[in-house]
Amino acid sequence: MIDTLKNIIQEMANIAWGLPLLILLIGGGLYLIFRIEFLPFRYLGHAIAVLRGKYDNKLDVGEISHFQALTTALSATIGMGNISGVALAIFIGGPGAVFWMWVSAVIGMSTKFFTASLAIMFRGKDSNGDMQGGPMYFITEGLGKKWKPLAVLFSVAGLVGALPVFNVNQLTQAINDLLLKPAGLYYGFQSNVIIGVVLSIITSIVILGGLSRISKTASKLVPAMVVIYFIMVMIILGIHIDQVPKYFLLIFTEAFSASLYNGDAFLGGAIGGLILLGIRRGAFSNEAGIGTAPMAHGAAKTNEPIREGLVAMLGPAIDTLVICTLTALAILVTGVWESSDANGVSLTAKAFTETIPVFGKYALLLCIVVFSISSLFSYSYYGTKCMSFLFGAKHKHIYNYFYIASIMMGATTTLLMMVNLIDTFFAIMAIPTMLSTILLAPKVVKEARRYFQKLKES
Repeated sequence: MIDTLKNIIQEMANIAWGLPLLILLIGGGLYLIFRIEFLPFRYLGHAIAVLRGKYDNKLDVGEISHFQALTTALSATIGMGNISGVALAIFIGGPGAVFWMWVSAVIGMSTKFFTASLAIMFRGKDSNGDMQGGPMYFITEGLGKKWKPLAVLFSVAGLVGALPVFNVNQLTQAINDLLLKPAGLYYGFQSNVIIGVVLSIITSIVILGGLSRISKTASKLVPAMVVIYFIMVMIILGIHIDQVPKYFLLIFTEAFSASLYNGDAFLGGAIGGLILLGIRRGAFSNEAGIGTAPMAHGAAKTNEPIREGLVAMLGPAIDTLVICTLTALAILVTGVWESSDANGVSLTAKAFTETIPVFGKYALLLCIVVFSISSLFSYSYYGTKCMSFLFGAKHKHIYNYFYIASIMMGATTTLLMMVNLIDTFFAIMAIPTMLSTILLAPKVVKEARRYFQKLKES
């Protein structure tokens, strides 16, 4: 029965991540870049100034600051996608998969700029009359009520796509591999259940406190863990500094030869399969075009949509170009990707424990725990937003109970089953998000030109 379910979910993921979605995500993202003539990329310095609060106005509409909006979005994206997802990509595709994750990130920066700008431009009101943002609202407010089925499709897929099963699965594996097994305290299924129960309790305490508690927690935890993770990877790269140029070059050469790729072919060849793998893992890592982050950015306290778009586009750069690259290089230069049959988070853990044997695994575990738990907090917010849109704001709290219950499923099931489940629903969410973004792109371009012209004159 379980094997049949695994096969069904895997087939669903393969169908969902076919050529049409690749064209929509990458082709659509490229269209957006050229449509706005690379304009936002010229204002990255301004984006950082906005993030630092230079343009904050207490009178603006919204719930949280630009910084809190970005850290809430990043707390969802900086998680197991960066640590486990990268390892999975290298395990299947070799170093070349990293290059296509980079491509996904650069294109994703433009996509995030558009979707976050739209989340502010076309905020709607829920059944309580509270201002809300996200793809479901910019579809109905920007395109009109006749497009509501597209918004409903996004929200229904979001109820499953926001479940924390992958993060919990990999966090459980990390706790077992790095803590319980070495200490002789691992008892198989029983250990997984105990971890699931503990995570359920921690998550309940935070998410039942609402967005304010989620964003405050994320804004404190995420930056600190990014710094610790960065320092640890720098230590690993410093120890293996002679290997860094070799593997950095290999990322580029393997991207177009795919000689180390061992996954399924796509578009008739291994290179096609490698490109799809990189885009898929990149999308899982930074979520550009999926539509989750605009729900966080839509709550930002601002009346200028372009400001939030600029802040949002920093997300894929931090998430994929920096953190995923650090993880990839740590795995590659240590050689564990060739010497070990470990997969997912276990592969990353090997790189850390072999190079920094005394405290490396504990520092990595701390980062994994914080990244994963902060992801649990943010995804619950996304799920309740979808629930609120579909069934009314007074029922949104019901989602949290399903969400907490799903933590137990993530803790006690297999990696590939959870990856394929989330991949499938992310793909479904991307369809309405990207279609509506492409259709509304001219309005963002017009608003961007107005904003940047005003900026020059001030």
